Amino acid sequence: MPKHSKRFAELDSKVDPLARYGLKEALALVKTTASAKFDETVEVALKLNVNPAKGEENVRGTLVLPHGTGKSVRVAVFAEGDAAKAALEAGADRVGTDDLVEAIQQGWDEFDVLVAQPQLMRIIGPLGKMLGPRMPSKKAGNVLPDVEKAVEQLKAGRIEYRVDRTGVIHCPVGKVSFSEEQLLENLMALLQAIQAARPATVAGRYILSAALSTTMGPGIRLDLDAVRAKAA
Repeated sequence: MPKHSKRFAELDSKVDPLARYGLKEALALVKTTASAKFDETVEVALKLNVNPAKGEENVRGTLVLPHGTGKSVRVAVFAEGDAAKAALEAGADRVGTDDLVEAIQQGWDEFDVLVAQPQLMRIIGPLGKMLGPRMPSKKAGNVLPDVEKAVEQLKAGRIEYRVDRTGVIHCPVGKVSFSEEQLLENLMALLQAIQAARPATVAGRYILSAALSTTMGPGIRLDLDAVRAKAA
């Protein structure tokens, strides 16, 4: 069993491992478990009753959080013509076509998200192995004609939620510096989006467990009745 630092042990002692906290109580508590010198991210982990191996149960989507993520997102866009100009005006950090492909091939990686017009995916294809999960895709909402809208949403705090191979979704809902109300509204928006994405094939309970944590802090288990009430 891994040993935790004294700092983590002190933070962990604030959380009752047997308790299931209401959302407001958990958000108040999670802010007290942040001790890093930077503004830690508050994350939620949701265990879903799905089989990700089945395409129809591979829960995935995007949404713009009401109060953003608190993170400055660097967006690079593959676009041409008027769309390229619109992307820059919307706040894109870099826009290009073949020149952007070449820059990435040569090691440039000063971006968090890539967005692309559909017709330019033909030139981006060779970057697939290099980019891995950062490769633009329609499912992630990053390949679309309206690149301007995508840039605006990403800058405003758009996130992607996606169930992993174990049936768990990990997502940020803000920063420790956010107010409890801001964190609650972000969390509610995420829960409602995931509930709306419930596969028709799922029988019984959909959300099996839920927990909040900060970047460096312990997990805080949530009362599932409270979670389901906010997700409805």
